[in-house]
Amino acid sequence: MKVLHVSAECYPAAKAGGLGDVVGALPKYLSRIGCPTGVVIPKYSVKWINEHSFRTIYRGTIRLHHHYIPFSIEQESSNSLEFPLFVANIPGKFDREGIYTDASGRGYFDEMERALCFQQAVLQWILNSPGKPSIIHCHDHHTGLIPFMMKYCPEYQGLQHIPTVFTIHNGAYHGAVGWDKMYLLPFFQAEARGLLDWRNTINPLATAVKCAWRVTTVSPSYLEELKHNSNGMELLLQHEQHKCQGVLNGIDAQVWDPKKDKYIAMPWSDSLAAFKEANKKVIGQRFKVDLRLPLITFIGRLVGEKGADLLPDLISRVLQSGMNVAFAILGTGQQNIHHALQHLSYNFPGRFDVVLEYNEGLAHQLYAGSDFLIMPSRVEPCGLNQMYAMRYGTVPIVRSVGGLRDTVPDVGMPDNSGRGIRFDHFNLKDGHLAIYRALELYNNRPFFETVREHITTIDFSWEKSASTYLNIYQEMINL
Repeated sequence: MKVLHVSAECYPAAKAGGLGDVVGALPKYLSRIGCPTGVVIPKYSVKWINEHSFRTIYRGTIRLHHHYIPFSIEQESSNSLEFPLFVANIPGKFDREGIYTDASGRGYFDEMERALCFQQAVLQWILNSPGKPSIIHCHDHHTGLIPFMMKYCPEYQGLQHIPTVFTIHNGAYHGAVGWDKMYLLPFFQAEARGLLDWRNTINPLATAVKCAWRVTTVSPSYLEELKHNSNGMELLLQHEQHKCQGVLNGIDAQVWDPKKDKYIAMPWSDSLAAFKEANKKVIGQRFKVDLRLPLITFIGRLVGEKGADLLPDLISRVLQSGMNVAFAILGTGQQNIHHALQHLSYNFPGRFDVVLEYNEGLAHQLYAGSDFLIMPSRVEPCGLNQMYAMRYGTVPIVRSVGGLRDTVPDVGMPDNSGRGIRFDHFNLKDGHLAIYRALELYNNRPFFETVREHITTIDFSWEKSASTYLNIYQEMINL
């Protein structure tokens, strides 16, 4: 069996968020259980891609209205990722430093054209290759038109017998454009027009849900949430629920291994307490906070979706209330949140500090040295940070949403299955109470150490998820 994943991201080649982590790990684990798997992404002008060599395996030309755009499919020469990585080299479309945005953070004006070029390049390559994949697995709206084009575009109907899986990583983004952009699409059967439409737009996410053989989300709870809140696609997901399944993401246990992590100051040997203490001290090199206090961190994008806009007022309220705690934040995002957090660091020296950058190594160090990780997300399809944190003995404080609900039972559970602190409502009152409960847990040292030891034993690796996907693939091939 051969599976080809089609995605806008793949760690470590090109990553902007959790999509990159998933597409960089799942193929590796599928290959290990006997399901040969490859990945194709656009060829961006980013550090990892620029530092690696690629060999051309196919050349072609895409028609985009009256324009003909040459492209090539290239394979990474050293096969350094444990699976074949292919890139679609489309000059003028993806050879830019940013994946989705330019240096100023603005999205690219030609996103629709870029996505269409990438998807058609992939299909043209597959169509003309002697060895075709048995499954095509597409990820998020950037690849959402592939299942449609395989069925209803005469140019690509030679592939219609190949089963397709479509995974929704973030249902908030549909990639929708007006019907005035229809002229950019390849020729398609007129009677299939309705499959492209959702709420009077060309909606790639909705089209994929309609046309893919199977649809998955990145956690069971997120699938249920999308049926009731998916930016207007609720009825569609309810109608198509017979082919939908929530599959909880895993984490790459090789990359996130506290015993071998090259990013952290002290790997874990025997004592978890010694491991946490040593790595906490190192955090003081970048964050000016009192490390004698319990340390709560936030790591990730500083955007409303992640609940980052709640943090300035929540942290201010907690610190003004007299709680003995310190906060450290690592990430980038919306400028108004940046300014609010910088203001906090002036108002609460020694109790709060922020580093406004994307820094993979520093993130690892924070997971290793922090006492708690807070995730007050409005939306969290799966969430990987809470899994990273638990693997490193950092207790998560999370809102009960999406994958956070699936992975973090509250420590108040009577069956002793608790892994962290949960709160239900996105407001200051619930967030404040959650942090109060976390500090109560911290001060109950025997129980805190028990919870901390317990969460490091939870298996969040990709083996289980990869086996679930393998079963999905096999079901489709056996149809």
